Amino acid sequence: MLSRGLKRILSFTAIVFVISLVYFIYVYLAYPKVPERETFLTEMGEGFGEIGLWLLLFIYGRTLLKILIGKGKIAHRLLPDYHPTLDLPLLEKLLVFLNRTHVYVGITAVAVILLHIAMMGVPMRIMFFPAVLALVIWQGLFGLFLSWRYSPTELKKFSYLVHAQFVTGIMIGIFALFGHLLIDD
Repeated sequence: MLSRGLKRILSFTAIVFVISLVYFIYVYLAYPKVPERETFLTEMGEGFGEIGLWLLLFIYGRTLLKILIGKGKIAHRLLPDYHPTLDLPLLEKLLVFLNRTHVYVGITAVAVILLHIAMMGVPMRIMFFPAVLALVIWQGLFGLFLSWRYSPTELKKFSYLVHAQFVTGIMIGIFALFGHLLIDD
């Protein structure tokens, strides 16, 4: 039986996916096709996009690993009765590495994704693109407040609440997927 937290995440994912699918169909039918541009900047932008994807997989892989081995608040929230039988020191070491590099990978991911968006010249009239842009900036800004040692305590608490949300990553993934389906051949 699924825990309440896991049901909520799966329900949220399904709702965002269905709403995005409906919007995707609307945009696909109502808007003219985005012409593909083959320029030096767009080719570089595609490379940055692929790097950004790998960086996001690295960041959210950390969250999935935490859930798998039952570490962290998110694992206890989603799977309160889960007690992993795995005792793999390799996974623990990997999690320590991911925790140490999370800030640096996150900063790099935000920069690379912003470069990707700027170089590709995506049409902002399609709501997937401004939504991804806003969510990436949101994650980066509140991540900055978490890691900046001069942030006031109340701001750090608030930043943790809004930055450490798995739902933001789910929305970034779904919106980026449908946005890319609209502009890729």
